[in-house]
Amino acid sequence: MPAVKAETGHRSHASIYNAIKAGLFTKPVPIGERAVGWPCNEVQAINAARIAGKSEADIRELVNRLHAKRADMATV
Repeated sequence: MPAVKAETGHRSHASIYNAIKAGLFTKPVPIGERAVGWPCNEVQAINAARIAGKSEADIRELVNRLHAKRADMATV
């Protein structure tokens, strides 16, 4: 979580989870019993979209594509 906050500029856990609720950030991946993380490629893609000035609608579409790609990889 600290690395994701540093990479994205979010100042709190709550701001990341609010972005997830709004569809503007991908859902976390469980990496331990009480730990979650985010694939770095997803964080980088969302940051690149934000830097490029993409709209919230565009970022929601990106997040949906990233989730779909995750699901596809899980079935391989």
